[in-house]
Amino acid sequence: MNSHVKALRHVAARSLGPPLDPTLAVTLNFHPDRRSGDRPILAALAEAGVYRSQFVTGTSNGGLTAHPGGARWQWESRIFGGAYDDAPPESRPVYGALNFRHHPAGAAPRFGSAHFRLTAQALPRTTFCYPDSYLEPESFGVADRMSLIALAEADDQDALDDYIEAQVHTPVLLARDVAALVLDPSYRNTEVEAAAAELPCPTEWHPGFHLTVDELRRHPDYRGQEYVNLGAEIAVEGRLTPYILGEAARTSRYDEQALKRVWHYLARFGDRRNSR
Repeated sequence: MNSHVKALRHVAARSLGPPLDPTLAVTLNFHPDRRSGDRPILAALAEAGVYRSQFVTGTSNGGLTAHPGGARWQWESRIFGGAYDDAPPESRPVYGALNFRHHPAGAAPRFGSAHFRLTAQALPRTTFCYPDSYLEPESFGVADRMSLIALAEADDQDALDDYIEAQVHTPVLLARDVAALVLDPSYRNTEVEAAAAELPCPTEWHPGFHLTVDELRRHPDYRGQEYVNLGAEIAVEGRLTPYILGEAARTSRYDEQALKRVWHYLARFGDRRNSR
């Protein structure tokens, strides 16, 4: 039995509820201006044609524990019934979230301003959990047994934490599995937009993230005053956008974990949707 088949069956046996609405999409949020090794991430994706897990890339917008014995490895062993314990890294699932709230910037913006919106054909090979896997959840779902939306809707979580995590099994091929790459408008007429045009999927745009320094300074307790100060330092003409934050990341002058917390401020308080 293939590893992914074993994993899907194991999670299905622990899942309850009605079938998932097939119009809901899984999204894979990421920062489109970061690098994969020594290459821009979109250029690397265009060349490979496949979205890889952190077991392969060694990079993540969350925790970096995808190695034998690491927290991610142990979690996958537990939840997938050991299906991937002896499998090669490229066979492991990739992580995203179910966009049941119809967020135009993707289901989990805390992991990046851009996202790949997957096709409905990806749903039957996707497993789900709530809350995030690092919290050791006990509630799971698959496409035909999904009770997690009711759990998430009843929970009182911060806006960056209210996602249902998705694990997409078997390779995510950009030409087959991705309906669109959705970008923040701060990347219009930039090298990111040019690189996106080389991908085998259309490019779309969401309303965007934009945070003024004045608004940033109203929330020192959210991630901490030091990150408010850092955001104010990085800001250009008194504002932050994903593009501006990405430019700061490319200078290598700033700690990546510190920049991640500044991004949390931008994602949480700079959402340009008409309603929250």
